[in-house]
Amino acid sequence: MRISIRMDDITPDMDWAKFERFKAILDKHGVKPLIGVVPDNKDRKLQIQTPRKGYYEYLKLLEEEGWLIAMHGFNHLYTTRKGGIFPLNHKSEFAGLSLSEQDKMIRDGKRILRTNGINTDFFMAPSHSYDKNTLVALKKNGFTKITDGFGTRPYEMNGITFYPISVSKGKSLKDTSDGMVTFVYHANTMTDKDFDSFEKLFDKAEVVSYSDFLNIDAEKQTFAAEIKEYLTATAKYYAVKLRKLIK
Repeated sequence: MRISIRMDDITPDMDWAKFERFKAILDKHGVKPLIGVVPDNKDRKLQIQTPRKGYYEYLKLLEEEGWLIAMHGFNHLYTTRKGGIFPLNHKSEFAGLSLSEQDKMIRDGKRILRTNGINTDFFMAPSHSYDKNTLVALKKNGFTKITDGFGTRPYEMNGITFYPISVSKGKSLKDTSDGMVTFVYHANTMTDKDFDSFEKLFDKAEVVSYSDFLNIDAEKQTFAAEIKEYLTATAKYYAVKLRKLIK
């Protein structure tokens, strides 16, 4: 099983020391990730330091290095308690809102990125939550790819290609089949232990650049697979809640 890397919560005011520490590990191994850029961050939890000068110029330099950029929501604010069609979390910036509301948020977010020289057709939903209206709004605004869903290869649904994340990192590392998944990281909240674990990942697995994912042909998602994915996401949500209660 090949592993690709995605990093969420990229903002001008993120923890840049941790970002650079994460990047140094990737650079050491020649791996280029997918990063999720929040167009208009209003989430105080992500507002960690003074905004970086030359932020968008730096992002464009990363693109030139081979990094891929996804639009990570709009404001990164959770406005509903909906899990949508991929209910890993029961909170969302998008799921549960009207099509017109979501269309405006996605359109405004893309405009901000485009105005600053970032053009992308990749979408990354905060907390992995989106619904059918999200997919319609994304297509309307020229998005063709989403970094989410479960599986070991890309699949196509509602005219959009999904690039799956791992259900379980442990199970993915043990999987010797021919496939590819994404491991999700949030550098802002990583500890020394998390960085050590990330470094060791490269000794345990075949970690490749995210662009390799784009070279795999997508399969048509069946209705049965949609149901299985929904149930798996729901089960994982409740399993995480149960672990927190036990602790």
